[in-house]
Amino acid sequence: MATQTIGIIVNGATSRIGSTQHLANALVPIIEEGGLAIESDRLLPRLVLVGRNRERVAAVARMHNIADWTGDLDAALSDPAYAVFFDAAATAQRVAALERAIEAGKHVYCEKPVAPSAAQGRALLQKLEARGLKHGVVEDKIHLPGLQKLAALAKDGTLGRIVGFRLEFGWWVFDGTERPSQRPSWNYRTGGGLILDMYPHWRYVIETIIGRIVRVSSAQWIATPERVDEAGERYAVEVEDSAATLVEIEGGVFGTILSSWATRVRRDDLFTLQLDGTRGSALAGLHRCYMQSAEATPSIPHFNVMQDIGADYREGWTQALALPAYCNPYRVGWERFLRHMAMQAPMPSDFRAGIRDVAFAEACQRSMAERRWIDFP
Repeated sequence: MATQTIGIIVNGATSRIGSTQHLANALVPIIEEGGLAIESDRLLPRLVLVGRNRERVAAVARMHNIADWTGDLDAALSDPAYAVFFDAAATAQRVAALERAIEAGKHVYCEKPVAPSAAQGRALLQKLEARGLKHGVVEDKIHLPGLQKLAALAKDGTLGRIVGFRLEFGWWVFDGTERPSQRPSWNYRTGGGLILDMYPHWRYVIETIIGRIVRVSSAQWIATPERVDEAGERYAVEVEDSAATLVEIEGGVFGTILSSWATRVRRDDLFTLQLDGTRGSALAGLHRCYMQSAEATPSIPHFNVMQDIGADYREGWTQALALPAYCNPYRVGWERFLRHMAMQAPMPSDFRAGIRDVAFAEACQRSMAERRWIDFP
């Protein structure tokens, strides 16, 4: 078995998601296993970590036992030993970084959103295609075990015809006065916001499991108008931290999305997606998935305004079967992209998918601005 090497520039290696997910849970394990099996060979990533703060990027390199790192992105891009550019830096810097990578002739894999706007994403795609470069975008949530179980139930007909769905996400993010905030302040300034951060995920989750989105009607608001930043300074929140959206799926199925960084959790998980079908319902969190068949569904004849009827609405729900195997969602994405690079294997989450992710967020923002339903062709 021969071993091939593929050079990868990891930009934004010091970010939380870059270090803890893409390195610790995906690329480093692949390297430690001697590379990814590609037919009769193995494909071994060779990494160079890039970060603006040299001390921090050096520390991340030591943590993951990676020899090569730099604070000079141009130096990394000019090195022909590295064919792939991966970006996990801040969204506001993404377009400029990707343009430099494309100009240097690098294939591109990047975190979501692929760009702050769909128009910018399309411009990047044109440049990639003009130079014959391969491309991919991270779409990790669909590979979570809870959603994999839910997708299997929807696909095999266990739930029957889907009649509706409900997606709920969020938790309470402290404003920094009584307790430190769990999210960086840039999330709450122009260029950030809940919709651009999370709705690209909801697009591919919904369209993969349920069906193609055709229209949206959406609202967004600022629940916590003032916060304290990392320097202890108070600042005015400039973008939404909460949103509610009504979604129409091709074929006439409707569902709702409720997302907020200003809600306290009293549900099964930080994220839940419930599908209701003619033969049963299923509710998935990040890891668990529960279902209730039509036969186990209780018959609720009425409600009593004077007295609780005493029904236990959690009865009759059973856990879906465990998956035969589970791979970290970020590693799934990397393995697909590496096989795409080495074998021309299909890459479902390419830039076109990433652009549609962003376009979904934009459609929801436009719906709020124009106070009407927006078609999503």
